[in-house]
Amino acid sequence: MNNSIPTSILKLAPARAERTALRRKQNNVWVDISWKEFTSQIRRYAGGLQALGLKRGDRIAIMAPNCPEWAFADLAIMACGGLTVPVYHTEGPAAVAHILTDSGSRFLFIHDEAMAAELLQAEETLPQLEKIILLRGYLDRREVLPLDRFLAPAVNDEMLQQSLDAIRRDDLASIIYTSGTTGPPKGVMLTHGNILSAIEAARDSFDIGEEDSCLSFLPLSHIFERVDGYYYMLQQGAVINYAEGIDSVPANLQEVSPTVVISVPRLFEKMYARVMERILSGPWLKKQLFFGALKAASAHLAAEQAGRTPSAGLTLVTRLARARVFSKLRQPLGGEIRFFVSGGAPLSRRVAEFFHAAGLPIYEGYGLTETAAGITVNNPRGTRLGTVGRVMSGTELQLATDGEILIRGKTVFKGYWQNPEKTAEVLIDGWLHSGDIGEIDQDGYLAVTDRKKDLIITAGGENIAPQIIENRLKSDKFITNAFLFGNRKPFLVALLVPNFDNLESYARRKNINYSDHCELVSNPQVLDLLRRRIERLQEGLPSFQHVKRFTLMSRDFAGDEITPTLKLKRKIVRERYQHLIDEMYRAEDHGIHDSGFCMTEEGDTNPQG
Repeated sequence: MNNSIPTSILKLAPARAERTALRRKQNNVWVDISWKEFTSQIRRYAGGLQALGLKRGDRIAIMAPNCPEWAFADLAIMACGGLTVPVYHTEGPAAVAHILTDSGSRFLFIHDEAMAAELLQAEETLPQLEKIILLRGYLDRREVLPLDRFLAPAVNDEMLQQSLDAIRRDDLASIIYTSGTTGPPKGVMLTHGNILSAIEAARDSFDIGEEDSCLSFLPLSHIFERVDGYYYMLQQGAVINYAEGIDSVPANLQEVSPTVVISVPRLFEKMYARVMERILSGPWLKKQLFFGALKAASAHLAAEQAGRTPSAGLTLVTRLARARVFSKLRQPLGGEIRFFVSGGAPLSRRVAEFFHAAGLPIYEGYGLTETAAGITVNNPRGTRLGTVGRVMSGTELQLATDGEILIRGKTVFKGYWQNPEKTAEVLIDGWLHSGDIGEIDQDGYLAVTDRKKDLIITAGGENIAPQIIENRLKSDKFITNAFLFGNRKPFLVALLVPNFDNLESYARRKNINYSDHCELVSNPQVLDLLRRRIERLQEGLPSFQHVKRFTLMSRDFAGDEITPTLKLKRKIVRERYQHLIDEMYRAEDHGIHDSGFCMTEEGDTNPQG
């Protein structure tokens, strides 16, 4: 049994020495990093940390986008007995200072001199930070160490091996700060055993091997990417390709042709919206062929989901549809995709059904930072759409009387760093209280309905899970994001972000004149379109679940309004746009209730005309 994360990976290197471990794009060319070079770099980073005097239990932070250096530093920190503290490279100085100060990090690996210079403007808030190691560039400051001066030409292998041998599964490996959707980020303490157990559970759920490859673009600071897109891929011998950036993902997918893609629902929702818009705006014959193929494939999927064996004729038509029609969906993804894995937020059932029917399955899972990523997942051996799968190995689940999901098992964290009060609130009698509300069906499939704190209780006493209705709204081709409100109110209201590509196309067809998005979202024809489509989406829902009024926003939620994995920070959104919410609850006689709202910049909450 492996005792530590670095040991579990380093022990595999000799047999894979000449194989490719990682790939990055440099000067427009994809460059391979062999396992031999990979382990050599880890040793050099470890030697640099030894020279700086790293001691067992020290916290070392990493603030960089996904890149090979992230992995070199991370594995070297842990190999020396330290704890990795990941920091999102997009975080502002105040959030970074909080994480570095709260964790007591001695050293910080940072991506480039621009990030370092910005951080050092407030260096008085970081008295415990001894050195900043620049992964790229140079900065003439005493406390900044460029990478070439940090890397050790020689490594004390005996000392490094002693450090590795001393690590136990119950030792802390990392402190990961939560995204803070409901308050200040808390440091989640995960042990080597927590993370290794999560990797072992992933291995029991999916077959990944040396013939596989992935594209790494979700932040490595997020536990989902770190466990499943990094540690698990390395252990299985799959090649990790680092995306150049989030905007380069479409191009990089075609260049590296991954077999597996790990992402959050927003990516799949955008892919679905692009496909539908392309088909709907295309020739009539192509449209009929596509939707005919989709109807057959969806019927085949529905039969499978109901536990029935599809007829031979339907199976043949579905195979033809996937080979002749839906195969074109693979081309923009590189052509080699076997499956996707989705996590971090609820996936729209309509989107999941479409990709499964098309032969591009999205396996949705559920987990928390506090459980070292996934604890339930759909997989090739068992999938039920509309759920997040069955419990993974090493974990137990049960529901509290109010429906809260309770978790016990090998991946459950040790507690929150220096915060015993918050730890005691969530770890009770050996069970982690997730804060999520769920349902478990007779076959053990879990459906997560919402966050316990996010549940809306209307003035009439009805309980409403906002994410379910928000996902229903986002399934419309003209809506890309939604925020629902209605707590202690007589009806629901929503802040809606339109899909501007589709809305602008509609405006051109209808000869709607506008100069910018602010004018577009305030146009009466546009507001009427959205109202009609919302009414159609709400058919069959009880009246208390209907959105009675909405405000159409001129841009998507951004900056501090969302987490790095694109989830809404509900508290910030609610407080920032409280005046819009209040306006929608004004007396019935104040005029048109659906309206547009103009934001010229992130965080601008002043209507523009």
